[in-house]
Amino acid sequence: MLLIIDDDIAVCTSLSLLARKEGFDVAVAHNPDDAFRILKRHEVALVLLDMNFSNETSGRDGLQMLQELKTLKPTLPVILITGWATIDLAVQGMKLGAADFINKPWQNAHLIQSVRTALALAHSEAKGKEQRAEEMPDSSPIAPRPLPTALSRRALDKQFDFGQIVGESPQLVQILQTIGRIAHTDASVLILGESGTGKELVAEAIHQNSQRAKRPFVKVNLGGVSTSLFESEMFGHVRGAFTDARFDRTGRFEMANRGTIFLDEIGELDASSQVKLLRVLQDRTYEVLGSSKTKSVDVRVICATNRNLEEMVAKGTFREDLLYRINLIIIHLPALRERPNDIPLLVEFFVDNLRQIYQRPHLQVTREALQWLKNLNLPGNIRQLKNLVERTVLISHRDVLTIEDFQQNYQGTKNSALFPSPSSLPDVGSMTLEEMEIQMIRRAMEFHRGKVARVAKSLGITRSALYRRLEKFNIPFDEE
Repeated sequence: MLLIIDDDIAVCTSLSLLARKEGFDVAVAHNPDDAFRILKRHEVALVLLDMNFSNETSGRDGLQMLQELKTLKPTLPVILITGWATIDLAVQGMKLGAADFINKPWQNAHLIQSVRTALALAHSEAKGKEQRAEEMPDSSPIAPRPLPTALSRRALDKQFDFGQIVGESPQLVQILQTIGRIAHTDASVLILGESGTGKELVAEAIHQNSQRAKRPFVKVNLGGVSTSLFESEMFGHVRGAFTDARFDRTGRFEMANRGTIFLDEIGELDASSQVKLLRVLQDRTYEVLGSSKTKSVDVRVICATNRNLEEMVAKGTFREDLLYRINLIIIHLPALRERPNDIPLLVEFFVDNLRQIYQRPHLQVTREALQWLKNLNLPGNIRQLKNLVERTVLISHRDVLTIEDFQQNYQGTKNSALFPSPSSLPDVGSMTLEEMEIQMIRRAMEFHRGKVARVAKSLGITRSALYRRLEKFNIPFDEE
């Protein structure tokens, strides 16, 4: 049963008709007493709570009611319904445990999608707790001992498509379990982790195991989209919308309709682009550049970044309401150094692919070489490991790759400009992430003598993303 809490009869009638049309049982409460009476007598699966459900117009009553609901039933999903005037309070509501917030006037399809997503997540969480309870020995109050990692991974692989994600470490298996629980929902996902940890692969895995798997999976590197082209790139434009707009252009959101859109490097967006993105994520509507016609879009949103967005919110460089719109589910990918036992598995996976690509069926790596690679410091994570393996395969004429083969190629790329020794760095404890990024870019620019293409490649980012950073940090460069 869905419980609607609002003193506005028209709103209650509209929401009730919509929910019943979608097959839900509905109860309505116009005040807190009625709401708690219903909660005690019936099994309520989800609450739709208007931020201004009483004569109070500030929205504070909505927050107070939310706190009381979460105290009474901590796992009960609550969706806030709010006007633009109470968006800040809705964000506070997300911090207090609300599942989502919907703006007035709402889009029916978006509201129902939000309801189904919240119910699916609540069901998955309850199912996960039941499974953990079944695994717990009756005689012991202690948390259950986890299943052997390899078996857990095998069990997951029987249910889901994780073919491109390699590893059996407990950290990775836990991430795959999370993907399995949330893939079938439409929950927004924020993937965090250092560069090269496999954020795009995780996004693809979520899509491939979802109900949208047969629909488009559209990838957008926001670090490579300039501010001036953001609207055209994301929402499209009509012919004549601006100079050189000779043809209509389909935007990325329209391409992803009924599928999934993956917004990589979302931490690179400037303030104006964040506002434009927020609107389509909140309302699932947008206008094509040069047209006044509003379009609707049905899309699942997955974002990724290697930046600390909460730190950016505190500094005022990232919108808090946008953060809470994209981080319903957070997946943090560990660095490769945190799961070294997966390195041999990754190397074998890369080598197996390279056997076919370069038609070298007898290609293999010695056990000693695998152990040496396992102990490497790889700041570039999986991407750097893959490049090292492929470079070694290309340069070596032997089919059996030894420590010496890898050592030669690793030392050839590990230079003091890009990978300085700890003693040559200032005290990083006194530096912000931005200051460390500036220093790394300056070192790379100096080492590659200002060659932007080479610098971008060495840092593992696109040339457009590097130009944005050079301009942002006022680092001088020569046009190529």
